[in-house]
Amino acid sequence: MLEQLEAGRARPADEAVYVAETAAIEDKAAPDGSRPLKAAAVFSIAAALAACGGGGGSGGGAGGFGFPVGGGPGANPDPGATPDTGPYHYPQAQNDAEAARFLLQAQFSASDAEIAAVRAKGYMPWLSEQLGAARQPSAWEWVNSKGYEKVDTDAMIWRQLMTAADPLRKRMALALSEIFVVSGTEIGSSWPTAMMAQYWDMLANGVTSNFRQLLEDVTLNPAMGFYLNTRDNRKEDASGRQPDENYAREVMQLMTIGLYQLENDGTVKTGADGHPIETYVQNDVTNLARVFTGYDLDIRSAERNAFTPPGASYTIETNAWTTRPMAYKASNHSMLEARFLGASVPAGTPGPAALKIALDTLFNHPNVGTFIGRQLIQRLVTSNPSPAYVKRVAGVFANNGAGVRGDMKSVFAAVLLDDEARGPAGLSDPNFGHLREPMLRLVQWGRTFGIGSTLDTWGIGNTSDPSQYLGQCPLRSPSVFNFFRPGYVPPSTVIASNKMVAPEFQLVNETSVGGYLNFLQGILQNGFNSKDVIASYTAEKTLVTDPAALVRRLNLLLTGNQLSAATVALITDALSKAPLVNPTTDARRLDLICAGVLLVMGSPEYLVQK
Repeated sequence: MLEQLEAGRARPADEAVYVAETAAIEDKAAPDGSRPLKAAAVFSIAAALAACGGGGGSGGGAGGFGFPVGGGPGANPDPGATPDTGPYHYPQAQNDAEAARFLLQAQFSASDAEIAAVRAKGYMPWLSEQLGAARQPSAWEWVNSKGYEKVDTDAMIWRQLMTAADPLRKRMALALSEIFVVSGTEIGSSWPTAMMAQYWDMLANGVTSNFRQLLEDVTLNPAMGFYLNTRDNRKEDASGRQPDENYAREVMQLMTIGLYQLENDGTVKTGADGHPIETYVQNDVTNLARVFTGYDLDIRSAERNAFTPPGASYTIETNAWTTRPMAYKASNHSMLEARFLGASVPAGTPGPAALKIALDTLFNHPNVGTFIGRQLIQRLVTSNPSPAYVKRVAGVFANNGAGVRGDMKSVFAAVLLDDEARGPAGLSDPNFGHLREPMLRLVQWGRTFGIGSTLDTWGIGNTSDPSQYLGQCPLRSPSVFNFFRPGYVPPSTVIASNKMVAPEFQLVNETSVGGYLNFLQGILQNGFNSKDVIASYTAEKTLVTDPAALVRRLNLLLTGNQLSAATVALITDALSKAPLVNPTTDARRLDLICAGVLLVMGSPEYLVQK
């Protein structure tokens, strides 16, 4: 059936190229020859996921899905009718490589057990199960259990990424952290680690929340208050003070609507003069900034000066405020009229009501689903999605099939289950896929090979230095613009000539390439923090006498069998010769395993994920 569906589906006439709105480069996409979409088919996956509540499935069918067991996206309830699966022709992995490919897009790594589960259950039921899983202990709870600043933000986030029992949720949260950027490098408070842990927990909760709620949670979060100056942001006064405009600008430019008006498929709208049409102007920023005044940390009277840091002779507040949204103080809020994006907040409107008008306006802007959806596609699947792919994901953002706008479960599912993500065409398309982010490579290594921390302190540290480490560290973006821009074009490259983008390549230079390989050589065997954080390689140790079998395993788990036959042969040959072949000591066995891992993780076919 899948083969018949695939054979009958029209393919684009040639490569569709989309250029990011932030780069303002003319879109040269070719006409898309895909079949017209039917609303029921487009939203069937989203509607099914919407039926799955946060605590488990509550809808019909298997795992909370709204269609019978054995059905697929858009399955027709009439058994005598031809099923219309819309853009979802690949509901089931047909082999281990397809399952591994899906897992490496949906989360950080693929294990034998996870590959088997995906194959047995199908993509949608597996996704439903993961998105409906019980809540895991939060990052904040772990940080708090360690005592005052006994662990730092790096330890917190590496532990979450390496060991959390809900890796799909954490992978999605990491993608959100690159849109709603707060950098632990540039915030200060009495409780920086607790504050960043709570921000991370908020993003993780947002994976199965609604975008409108996520936007409000981000806006009122203390970490964002510190990072983009909404904490104690005050109204205008006679001294010349004006509300800080930082968050007002960035929430539009980076977190919701972008710089330019977009068609539903991501194409930049142009005016009569041929130039892109801006989404907002400076007056919108100035007026919107008034809405974000009057909020500050929610430190209550009984909590002030109620904690003495170990060994200190002074007192500070307790960390309870890090778990709460910022509190509203009416006397600091601007009561001037605010006009922005066609909306109006009347003069004298109280802060919470003004905030609701502002966030509702941003949430309902026609750009949001397209702007956010395309970035999620870039983070999880491919840097240059076709306009049709972007349009389908934006459509699910607009309506999850049950009349709900902004349902994040459905949006993530639409990104992962689209034919463009699941079909085989991308594997042979040189323009498909994206560069694996360095931090994702490290997390994949850790999860694949059984990383652990004996002391549970996770002393991996800050890996931002490109000369000695990864050139990237989670929650340590160098600016609010993330580690790289979604519209980044490597200069003087074929990518630039083809008017395409390659966001992650903004991290790549001669220093970072050498630094990554040198970093790998050190940590593959020795781990971190005097071998407290180290990989076990349990399964791999059983294959040291069979280099071909070891390389087959590494190829499947690390790349989804995307290494070419020539690369597999080259690596196998290297492991089959002295001094690596036939190791007789534990140290030599580890040498062979780590050499194989290094050769795979340094290969171009691994570094470009498809």
